[in-house]
Amino acid sequence: MLQPPHSSLQVAAVPSQRGPGRDQDAPWHTEAVCRRDEAGLFFAPSKEPTAARLSREEAAKRVCARCPVMVECREHALVQPEPYGVWGGLTAAERRVVLARRRRRDVELKKAASATIAAAG
Repeated sequence: MLQPPHSSLQVAAVPSQRGPGRDQDAPWHTEAVCRRDEAGLFFAPSKEPTAARLSREEAAKRVCARCPVMVECREHALVQPEPYGVWGGLTAAERRVVLARRRRRDVELKKAASATIAAAG
């Protein structure tokens, strides 16, 4: 997903997963389908009515669904984390849910590892 003009795209944190046939040296965002669409589809205008926002987000997600780098885009938005827009088929609110689930999972895994170590020792 392309950034709005006021911020810079930081590619360093993006996983280097590449599928067969992709140019290994090109950054993932050069293959993003959204590069050919208007950024307004992916970022909300100020004071956008709810119905218009939902419709715009669904249209953006349809673009994401046909994108060959959707996974890379999504991971970029989660790692950064990107606070606005539709990235990798997820809205900002959906990304917050994913991040919260990842944090809970990490805490549970650490607790389980600690319990295993304590039981073994």
